[in-house]
Amino acid sequence: MNHVFPRHMKTDFPTAVAGDGCYLIDQNGKRYFDGSGGAAVSCLGHSNERVIEAVQKQVQNLAFAHTGFLTSEPAEELADLLIEHAPGTLDRVYFVSGGSEAVEAAIKLSRQFHLENGQPQRQHVIARRQSYHGNTLGALAAGGNQWRRQQFDPLLINISHIAPCYEYVDRADDESEYDYGQRVAQELEVEVLKLGSDTVMAFIAEPVVGATLGAVPAVEGYFKRIREICDQYGVHLILDEVMCGMGRTGHLFACEKDNINPDIICIAKGLGAGYQPIGAMLCTSEIYDVIKNGSGFFQHGHTYLGHPVAAAASLAVMKEIQTQKLIPRVQIMGEKLQAALNSEFDQHPYIGNIRGRGLFRGIELVEDRQLKKPFPPKKGLAAKIKKNAFTAGLICYPMSGTRDGKNGDHVLLAPPFILDEVHIEEIVSKISYAISKSLET
Repeated sequence: MNHVFPRHMKTDFPTAVAGDGCYLIDQNGKRYFDGSGGAAVSCLGHSNERVIEAVQKQVQNLAFAHTGFLTSEPAEELADLLIEHAPGTLDRVYFVSGGSEAVEAAIKLSRQFHLENGQPQRQHVIARRQSYHGNTLGALAAGGNQWRRQQFDPLLINISHIAPCYEYVDRADDESEYDYGQRVAQELEVEVLKLGSDTVMAFIAEPVVGATLGAVPAVEGYFKRIREICDQYGVHLILDEVMCGMGRTGHLFACEKDNINPDIICIAKGLGAGYQPIGAMLCTSEIYDVIKNGSGFFQHGHTYLGHPVAAAASLAVMKEIQTQKLIPRVQIMGEKLQAALNSEFDQHPYIGNIRGRGLFRGIELVEDRQLKKPFPPKKGLAAKIKKNAFTAGLICYPMSGTRDGKNGDHVLLAPPFILDEVHIEEIVSKISYAISKSLET
């Protein structure tokens, strides 16, 4: 068993053999609480009988039908369900196999729209620093994390990056949250004018930044101003909700909290809850109709678009979220998790900020709390926390490079929506142990 190409070649991983609710179980019977849902994926835990049954039934009826020839009932029903609850005028769903594919589709769709709408000069995309949009080349180019980009820079298209809305670090002492948000949002207009007011095709951002910043939401009013700028200059607003969407932040679509409507939105992870690989790109009727009434063909595609088994799994996941009233539960349990983290770490000398929405929470570590100074990268704090938490039986998502891709450390938590208060105690106890143990060396 040594022919799998692993993520980390100098680490020997245990073998996962079973899942039980919020826990994963390895070959030795050790149980790990899935405190990050893998990477904000496993929102229903690992043994939901109704989703498993839906997958089994679909495999028996129809395993695969290529969308170049046929559609399928689960894909059609899932698209209807998503659009029924989608914000604004989102009207069409393009199913893919994951988040990176959804972002690639979004960027290409925006470009094709402008071509067919008589504006071929629109070629620029603007994104934000310290963002993450996926690992395929187009998505990686959109992402603003230098550590992820640097070795592939020669292969990446040129995308502009403006400041993130990172209030903990970047807001001035004499500046209100609202004024700060307006100031950093204004960078978008400055960049649009710099590139040429009619040459920008899209702006892409995460409503709550996940992997690279650690569950950082925008301040109130920021996205409203972003939407105004996009409308003023004919720029598509693409929201990447791959990590923060599908109920994770206490709303089915994370942008509902910010009261904005995107032109294109990308979802994945919690869409399939890990039971099948699936993602989706949703667009407005305006975008769809321009291409439908023009070439009639989106020049893009993947073999497993709208895969029937993946769609059936996702449909069961979405129904489970609805029937079990899990989104209100995410709001309640998210506040309880935040309160427990605050109680444990509020006075901790090396915890600078605890933030997030719903069951999407981040803990930022600092060497100097007053100065908000991060630990030096050579300490390798995030990697130590991950290792020590895993040894203690907790899967979490620590990352380094929080500030600029090199400096800073945070821990991201994204537990299953089905957790209870005992699980919150377990998360806090084990993450506290992991942080303390990691700071010793």
